[in-house]
Amino acid sequence: MPRPKAMSSSDPQDTADSPSSAPVPEAPAPAGLLDSSLDNLGVTYQDDGGTIRVWSANAEDIELVIFDDTDLDWITDTVTLSPVGGGVWQGTTPLLRPGAKYALRADGPHSAGNTFNDSFLLIDPYARGLAPSGHGEWRSVAVDGGFDWGGVQKPAIPMDRTVLYEGHIKGMTKRHPDVPAALHGTYAGLAHPAMIEHFRSLGVTSIELLPVHAFVTEPRLLQHGLSNYWGYNTLNFFTPHDLYATVESRQNGPDAVLREFKGMVKLLHEAGLEVILDVVYNHTSEEGLGGPRTSLRGLDNRSYYRQQEDGAYIDVTGCGNSVNTSTDAAARLILDSLRYWANEVQIDGFRFDLAATLGRDGAHTFTPDHPLLRTIMDDPQLAGVKKISEPWDVGMGGWQTGNFGEGWSEWNDRYRDRVRNFWLSDVDYARRASTSPVGIGGLATRLAGSSNTFSAERGPIASINFVTAHDGFTLRDLVSYDVKHNLGNGEQNRDGADTNRSFNHGAEGPTTDERILATRRKAMRNLLGTLMLSAGVPMLSAGDEFGRTQRGNNNAYCHDSALTWLAWDHAPWQKELFAHVQTLIRLRNENPAIRPTRFARLDEFTPSASVMEWYDESGETMSAERWTSPAHRTLQYVAASTPENEDFNRVLLMIHGIETPIDVTLPEIEGVTRYVSLWSSADEVPDEDHAVFAPNDVVPLAGTSMRFFRAE
Repeated sequence: MPRPKAMSSSDPQDTADSPSSAPVPEAPAPAGLLDSSLDNLGVTYQDDGGTIRVWSANAEDIELVIFDDTDLDWITDTVTLSPVGGGVWQGTTPLLRPGAKYALRADGPHSAGNTFNDSFLLIDPYARGLAPSGHGEWRSVAVDGGFDWGGVQKPAIPMDRTVLYEGHIKGMTKRHPDVPAALHGTYAGLAHPAMIEHFRSLGVTSIELLPVHAFVTEPRLLQHGLSNYWGYNTLNFFTPHDLYATVESRQNGPDAVLREFKGMVKLLHEAGLEVILDVVYNHTSEEGLGGPRTSLRGLDNRSYYRQQEDGAYIDVTGCGNSVNTSTDAAARLILDSLRYWANEVQIDGFRFDLAATLGRDGAHTFTPDHPLLRTIMDDPQLAGVKKISEPWDVGMGGWQTGNFGEGWSEWNDRYRDRVRNFWLSDVDYARRASTSPVGIGGLATRLAGSSNTFSAERGPIASINFVTAHDGFTLRDLVSYDVKHNLGNGEQNRDGADTNRSFNHGAEGPTTDERILATRRKAMRNLLGTLMLSAGVPMLSAGDEFGRTQRGNNNAYCHDSALTWLAWDHAPWQKELFAHVQTLIRLRNENPAIRPTRFARLDEFTPSASVMEWYDESGETMSAERWTSPAHRTLQYVAASTPENEDFNRVLLMIHGIETPIDVTLPEIEGVTRYVSLWSSADEVPDEDHAVFAPNDVVPLAGTSMRFFRAE
């Protein structure tokens, strides 16, 4: 089976081609994504029982199967569903009540692309709960879903003030000494006061969780004694993963698991923290043909998955299958799942894994005007919900950074690569070649919000800036390893990205050389400083605030162990790094000039933009030669806000990308009488003295370092 995807490399030519065979025509579907015939799929309740509605355009017979409450292999009743139009099958029975365990059986034609087999017991795609029956099978569970939110509202944090914190439910809490053992690795554990204190002390606003939809481990990993830790192998789009619930909740069933999840959201909201879900709608755990048949494949394989005329899958995800969002019912399944989590579970936003797959049409070509993408943005039921795309997949034309529509934010891999290059691989190159490969101009574009990637209508908040993520090296490993060390994944070090733009600074992995360690610490501060002081929306990877390591593994998707769980006993240098991140996030919040929502326009007043000026180390306006010269990698970046909702603010950021120190002359700017020093990456501990300088004063700047000032 294909290995999990590696991060995009910012080069369209790096993406794999999709199959060249003739694509299958767009599947027959109802009149549209919002057709009323697709309303109320799944189970709904009435006084006399429940009604189930299931969609399949090609089935010839669908049967509801009811199980005993305790013996999930004992079928107690069956109900034949009736076609009611638009591909929907429906049945009503008093047996469908909260707590009922059920499955579906479907039969249909045996022709190319169809894989019907009525001996398989299938999960209802809209099931709100699941129960394992053994033998790798699952039963759908009807849930009540009731919960008292107590009037707690979503925090509704503006995008420019958002600081994302991407982490794993289990990994964040499994080893925390102040979280009770019974809550380790659970939804309840994430909402424990110790975790909330960490998030609030750090200053992040929005916790972005790796997948929490019910998922399973691939058979290939099980054969190697490994597990799918990250969770990008979805079993069902409506059910929370039960193994992240406490033992008590699991014993009390899916309703209790759902209540625990909602309780987590409620407590985080009370603390002013948003909850963002990483959602995997591009493929399912049914893998390629011949893989598990748990739900969509058995109900209507031809309609739910992208395939060629002969039934061979068109896999643009690298995971065996691709959900066919050109079918209205498949797209509606995704939309209804989003509505459920956003409203019934009060989720604040979504990060869409391999979102380019969702925007592929009937010819399997990406279009930003795809009905699903457009509806997600325009749907009143999703108003105010943050929508973040991972704007690529591995198919033909799969690299789409900057090409999503207005209102979308996107993971900006161009930002990631440029920042890593400037502070790491360029410095590595300069040590070997005595000069850097490029100047500072490319980094400046990323600092200012990536206007060469995102349109003026979308502005800098379209860019989700990141240096590291779950996929790839941690921050500490990025400055400690030149190459990946993935032998523990069981694939002979073949998996994971080979191009990491990392730099070990003179030793591969652990070292006792204090000179190397000090340089690595400064490199981490440079990367974090760039991230937090750039226009756009920053995303911090959990544990990077105190320099966690995965020992050089850049694809730890299959390790549910101390390798991936955060360690909470920290050395002094880790506490100092944490203090730097605290300071940087606070400075970001206090200085609106570094978080504009619009791009400035020449000779125009643009509200909530920042007017930018660029100076060299002499305090003179940057010349064209200085922008591009590898010998002059020093920049003074001045940003002045154009107030709309906040007071006027002006800041200056010094950046020096060469390892030899330099003296920098502060520029003369009309209206500026002094510069207040707020932060320096050269300091091991954040400086609280806030030295004051005047225009034309000379400020010493350490090699490869940054310094941040408020201009008053």
